[in-house]
Amino acid sequence: MSAPPQHDEDVEELASYLLGKQQGRLQRERRDPCMLAFKAEASSLVEVAKFLRDDRQCLFRLLIDVCTVDYPQRTLRFEVVYHLLSTTHNTRLRMIVDADERMFLPSLAAVFPAAAWYERECWDMFGVRFRAHPDLRRLLSDYGFQGHPLRKDFPLSGYTEVRYDEKQGRVIHEKVSMAQDLRDTDTLMPWHGLPQKMQDSDKASDHE
Repeated sequence: MSAPPQHDEDVEELASYLLGKQQGRLQRERRDPCMLAFKAEASSLVEVAKFLRDDRQCLFRLLIDVCTVDYPQRTLRFEVVYHLLSTTHNTRLRMIVDADERMFLPSLAAVFPAAAWYERECWDMFGVRFRAHPDLRRLLSDYGFQGHPLRKDFPLSGYTEVRYDEKQGRVIHEKVSMAQDLRDTDTLMPWHGLPQKMQDSDKASDHE
């Protein structure tokens, strides 16, 4: 049977404990009131991960996810997000590390074996590189794939297409050629509705 959920005062006590023990290595993030969240420096990532795993008041033994968020307008455009779970204390923790495409983050595969595949996915989809990874290859995309398809600046149509060629009797890769400029998106979300400026423009054109 799992432990009962911790109260807010218990979570705040753990946050104070972590900030005291890892002073200068962790900074509190308050974007998510439902989960402990911290910013960590890449240079101390392995040491912090070992502490979170082994310290008796933490015991975050399970790495349940590693994902990446792309903010291309930032100097350090990527946020690599680690989600940890302590089944002993029934507590979850989010740890965020900033990176860009030129940096090498230290791999956590030696601390949490599950990190190996998650980090491969981050490399494949976003181009985030990890130092001392045991096998940093693409995980989801095809052999010879160019680019990283979950980056915000990756074109919607991609760069290559794959098809079976009857004459050659094999699968071939070809560059995408499009008659129209459909490679970029305007990021308009249909469920948000049209911006007011566009709505006013449409109304004006109706009365012309």
